[in-house]
Amino acid sequence: MNDATVARLRWRCRRGTRELDALVGWWLDARYAAAGASAQTAFAELLDVQDPDLWNWLVGRERAPREDWQAIVDDIRGRDRI
Repeated sequence: MNDATVARLRWRCRRGTRELDALVGWWLDARYAAAGASAQTAFAELLDVQDPDLWNWLVGRERAPREDWQAIVDDIRGRDRI
């Protein structure tokens, strides 16, 4: 894991709302370093999604269209059950 990559991702985790910032930032802090390369790539791609879609996935209103994104969403949604 490269510090510059994480710094760029951290910047991209800054979303339109504090809630989204906290949710995606949690995954970056808690899971990114241990994730495999495909999950890291999926997370970076997930950050390109528009905030309303991402929010709907994270609150369970809708499912993400990609299974790798949904796995990250499920992990974020389950963070309090750790």
